[in-house]
Amino acid sequence: MSLLDYPFDSDLILQKKKKLKKELLLKEGLIEKRVAILSGSTIGEIQNILELFLLNYGIKPVFWQGQYARYYEDLMFDDGSLKEFNPDFIYIHTTSKNLENLPVPADSTADVDAKLANEFAKFKACYQKALSFGSIVIVNNFEKPFYRMYGNKDAVVPQGVVNYTTRLNLMIAEFAAATENFYVNDIDYLSTLAGLDNWFNLESWYLYKYAVSVDKIPELTFSIAKIIKSVLGKNKKSVICDLDNTLWGGVIGDDGVEGITIGNEQPAGMSYTEFQAYLKKLTGLGIMLNVCSKNEEAIAKKGFTDRKEAPLNVDDFICFKANWEPKHQNIANIAKEINIGEDSFVFIDDNPVERDIVRNSLAVTVPEVTCPEDYIKSIDRAGFFEITTFTKDDAKRNEMYKQNAMRAQAEASFGDYKDYLLSLDMTSEIGAFSAAHSERITQLINKTNQFNFTTRRYTQGEVDEIIANTTDYISAYAKLVDKFGDNGITTCFISSVEDKTATIDLWVMSCRVFKRHFEFAVFDYFVSQCAKRGITTVKASYLPTAKNVIIKDFYDELGFTLVSEDSDGAKHYTYTIPADYQNKNEVIKMEEV
Repeated sequence: MSLLDYPFDSDLILQKKKKLKKELLLKEGLIEKRVAILSGSTIGEIQNILELFLLNYGIKPVFWQGQYARYYEDLMFDDGSLKEFNPDFIYIHTTSKNLENLPVPADSTADVDAKLANEFAKFKACYQKALSFGSIVIVNNFEKPFYRMYGNKDAVVPQGVVNYTTRLNLMIAEFAAATENFYVNDIDYLSTLAGLDNWFNLESWYLYKYAVSVDKIPELTFSIAKIIKSVLGKNKKSVICDLDNTLWGGVIGDDGVEGITIGNEQPAGMSYTEFQAYLKKLTGLGIMLNVCSKNEEAIAKKGFTDRKEAPLNVDDFICFKANWEPKHQNIANIAKEINIGEDSFVFIDDNPVERDIVRNSLAVTVPEVTCPEDYIKSIDRAGFFEITTFTKDDAKRNEMYKQNAMRAQAEASFGDYKDYLLSLDMTSEIGAFSAAHSERITQLINKTNQFNFTTRRYTQGEVDEIIANTTDYISAYAKLVDKFGDNGITTCFISSVEDKTATIDLWVMSCRVFKRHFEFAVFDYFVSQCAKRGITTVKASYLPTAKNVIIKDFYDELGFTLVSEDSDGAKHYTYTIPADYQNKNEVIKMEEV
């Protein structure tokens, strides 16, 4: 495990930051992003440690740092340097030390309400100005005060600063809920976890004007990095669990189904029951569950079917691998069956030997777990599934992958692949990008890595600009429905247009619909849009990554002509649209919207 993986040693990270940065910069496939940090207090070490966590996620930040304690001036009266920097992300580092007009005992309730309204108005103006740069904006909410004038009543009376900051945090939360590209870094929660005495150090404040203890900077920046990696589609997608002493206590093959520990009747079973309930909630967020256990399958399933106290049931799992094969092989097979990358999985196993084998054999994330009481914390605080957007398609993801399993079973009964595709009775809704779908389109662009020719990433603001500019762009999103269910929006396409030439800037497609000729249907639609504009020439590029090898020859298959190939394997193509172009899709009914 990396020193930067949760749970990390903050002191060790601070000591070894230079060595860590040097090592992390050697990682392959780093994507560069411009990050502006606006200062409400000293931010030097915050930038240094944030860089490490971002590099660990495969993100190479280029920083712009605001002047000390001038976040308001740097935003509201930009001298042009921030705009010229053109940040992908703006992080505004403010804390309770930046609250300027806190209530005092002499204030009336009306006085406090006016102070609160003015305070929020100032921050809201900053937030809106930051959003005007077209960036993703991340802000802190506010930690509770270091002392309470009213004691416990500080949380109750309007003049209490605890009450005041709680109300202010709710106003910020409401603004975030209603605002695209705006995210809250919850330092109110982080400071609670650490304890206020640990989170804020008066000596660090007086000497260096750090509004957070130096040894808590890793906790702060890890939280920011989790938001950024989530926005960029770097979340995990699935949990794979062992069974014995992981989802229940005991060994079901030895102890029998009645001998395993689960349920709330005894203390030993409560932690396993709570962990299963936590995993069940994850499925509601579209996180897929799988089983990988050394067991007899029929016996293993009885732990769910015969023990009604178990919150999970067999149907909650996409793949259920209970056999005597090596676990790393079973996990590799699960990845193939679900058709997602190994690095999309988190593997939970109580056995340190099994964890080590999987960690060293696959790109799967394997957290260190100890006692069952800590299982939830090990997953939750690591931020594997940090939520920044949540769409209807996310909520349906588990069902969609179960439907894929049914499709795989159906395919096995056909000798001719085209006959199988026709049997699916596929229909597609396809059309230009629209505001109604912009959130899902942005999410798909930023999380898709396999069917992705250029690996370009777009913010929702950039997607919205393309929606508005129908002259210079051809865009397309498409849904795919078949007899097993609705896959949702699973592909999107962006092409820039200049004169009679279209250049494919981005084309992504979810792995859920690979090899169903959906890609041909989308290309047919693109050609039809080109024809309406009199476009005869198309340019395209394939930029290789570790994950998109599956499509390295796809433009050749479509009939493009290879113009050049770079030393790194990047290929550049051109395509002349035939006057008598024949649609390549023969199996999907297309409906333009």
